[in-house]
Order: sequence, then C-alpha cells, then structure tokens
Amino acid sequence: MSVALHQAVPEFSAAAISSTLTGLDGELSLSSLRGKNLVLYFYPKDNTPGCTTESQDFRDAYAQFSQANTEIIGISRDSLKSHQNFKTQHNLPFILISDAQEELCSLFDVIKLKNMYGKEVRGIERSTFLLDTQGILRHLWRGVKVPGHVEEVLHAVQALAKA
Repeated sequence: MSVALHQAVPEFSAAAISSTLTGLDGELSLSSLRGKNLVLYFYPKDNTPGCTTESQDFRDAYAQFSQANTEIIGISRDSLKSHQNFKTQHNLPFILISDAQEELCSLFDVIKLKNMYGKEVRGIERSTFLLDTQGILRHLWRGVKVPGHVEEVLHAVQALAKA
C-alpha cells in the first residue's frame, strides 16, 4: 500500500531520536504529532554529501518551519546510533526516524532500484512529503535534487499555513 495525495496517512509508529539534542530515544507515532504540519523527508544515508547538505538546509530553515506550525522529520534506514551521531555532529534540531525494516519506506514507496558504480542496488529515492495538521498528504516531491529543495518545501508549508 502506498500513500496517495490528498489522502490521510495511516497511523504509524517508528523508532526515533527526538527533536531535543539530548538524544531521547523512543517510539514516535503519527498521532502524537496531530495539530502540526509535518515534513517527512526520506534520504539515503547519514553523513553522505547530499544527505548532509539536505539535512543542514532543513536545520538552517527550522525556525521558519516552526513559525508555520510545522515539524520536520528525517527518515532513513540507518540505525538510531548512526542517527544520534549524525544529529549531534550537524546540530540537527528535528526528529530522525530509523526505518531499518523499511516499513515507512514501503508506505511512502521510496525504495527504488538505483545504479551505484555500475551496479543495481535497492535504495531510498530522496523524497519529501508534506502532511497537514490532520495527517492528510498535501504535497510530495520525488527524485529530489538538494539545491533549492528546502526553500520549495518551505513555500508550500507557508502556503498551507495561510489556507
């Protein structure tokens, strides 16, 4: 099953590193975030060049997202330990979810065959999803190119906040 635009995202819970820099580990559920818009950005791997830049861009715009009643959540297949190191090293103020079992990746259909050094591998296609305060999918971006992406998402969030 895959989430469709303008449809409610099914309830989920996942292992997460919290939005505080203290590294509080735990289960995060979609319902616990009701009342806020959510930006869910799926990225291939912690501490790789594109993923680091994208995460830093979201970090740098975090205050603007917060002003628009929006929480940012980064999702990859990396472990909680890897996420904690990534979060600390880059001072990321938002939640990171570990989706090692690919449950959220499957729900949002972001696992694709990719070509890496001439070899086909399964990996996360860089993608971002914007959910409104009721958990309805309002915007999606697939095959994301990092430059300018966060600004585009922020504009969509701000437009949603005005609607």
